[in-house]
Amino acid sequence: MTAVLSLFGEHANPLEIVEQLATAEDWCFDRSADDEINITVAGNWSDYHVCFNWHEDLEGLHLACTFETKVPQSKCDDVTKLMTRINEQLWIGHFDLWRKEGAILYRNGLMLAGGAEANQAQCETMLRLALEASERYYPAFQFVLWGGKDADTAIEAALLDTVGNA
Repeated sequence: MTAVLSLFGEHANPLEIVEQLATAEDWCFDRSADDEINITVAGNWSDYHVCFNWHEDLEGLHLACTFETKVPQSKCDDVTKLMTRINEQLWIGHFDLWRKEGAILYRNGLMLAGGAEANQAQCETMLRLALEASERYYPAFQFVLWGGKDADTAIEAALLDTVGNA
């Protein structure tokens, strides 16, 4: 693998682009290492914590977006059922549950194999999709966790689009 990588040289670090996006939006961020950046974005329902990781050896950019929710052990199965229903609706990316931490996260990746480099539009789209999915489905997670609703009821409520103004 090292021989293959040496043919193409090192990739430009796509986290430079992500840092420029965060700066332009005036979002709080922390560049804890060359291969990681953490961004906090205020949403309608929660603050979203977005972590981008650059994996040079895999030639991939990974995004994980979490929000302020703690899933109790007793609700893990219900949340997993809801995630399955939500993931059926998503074309790109998916929700996941870290059972040990009780954390819900949206995940997505961008493969840049063969010397491809990320551009601003790709990084913006990854971030936008993460925030849109988190905003859209946050209420469904709350319906299951705190409202005692089942996955089908929660997903139907989250997918209901309102029309007009009250």
